[in-house]
Amino acid sequence: MSATVTGALVGAVLALAALIFGFWGFLLVALFMGIGAVVGRIVSGQLDVRGLADAFTGRRTS
Repeated sequence: MSATVTGALVGAVLALAALIFGFWGFLLVALFMGIGAVVGRIVSGQLDVRGLADAFTGRRTS
């Protein structure tokens, strides 16, 4: 699936959430979509959890 199609689908889902559930529902759906994207990258191995945790704690590697 191309990035354009994915972006259009995400936009459609968020637009429907805004129309059906209002502003707070829109924010909740956007938050869950973001969490789902992060979990998907972790499971597929595209996101290093240890490196992410180090970045949040202020540790740097060189």
